[in-house]
Amino acid sequence: MTRTRTPLKIVPPPADAPAASATQRIVDSITNAIAERRLMPGTKLSEQKIGDIFKVSRTVVRQAFNQLSRDRLVMLEPARGAFVATPTAEEARDVFEVRSILETAVTKQLCAVITDAQIRELRAHLELERAAVNNAAVPGRTRLLGDFHIVLAQMLGNQVLVQMLGELMTRSSLVALMRQSTQSAEESHDEHVAIVDAFERRDTRAAVRLIGRHLANVQHNLDLDPQRVDLANVLDH
Repeated sequence: MTRTRTPLKIVPPPADAPAASATQRIVDSITNAIAERRLMPGTKLSEQKIGDIFKVSRTVVRQAFNQLSRDRLVMLEPARGAFVATPTAEEARDVFEVRSILETAVTKQLCAVITDAQIRELRAHLELERAAVNNAAVPGRTRLLGDFHIVLAQMLGNQVLVQMLGELMTRSSLVALMRQSTQSAEESHDEHVAIVDAFERRDTRAAVRLIGRHLANVQHNLDLDPQRVDLANVLDH
């Protein structure tokens, strides 16, 4: 199946933009491409090519790589360059273990306090998911399916938790199935519907069980094999 590539809507910095701004744009673009599974584990990131794409110096690109390396999204190898991180099976298990701990806690706490208005918000999000799955819009559906988990955390109003889960979601994209089939996307959507149904019933036990099963299903579909990609096609510039 041919994948439709959707721009990340990150505008390149003007020629006189501060280096810090240009660096952040590169970081955001690469992070989003990873989160949307358009940059795969093991992909080589060329300083020169990314510099040409964003019309910045290699020094600025190097700064972006260093930031991404601190976030464990990029590996810097002496004499070889920068690569999208390739997590080991052990690292993958660790990421999903932490997600399971955090999201179980989120689910328990949210189910006790969730409002009817928040249920309606979740239903609206599910409608967007369904439309994206039906349209086979791979980047859009990937983003929406991931955002479901962020929305749950946001409803608790804890911004530290939201940030932590957001970082974990991006790292999860490095170890999750790189080319999600329509069938697996539909299954994830259906699992989200079941979770919201449990929230609406205020059934904490069911909601916790369902979120755990959902994360286990996502983890089951790991594919760490790197694939070749054209950087110019996956990074907005």
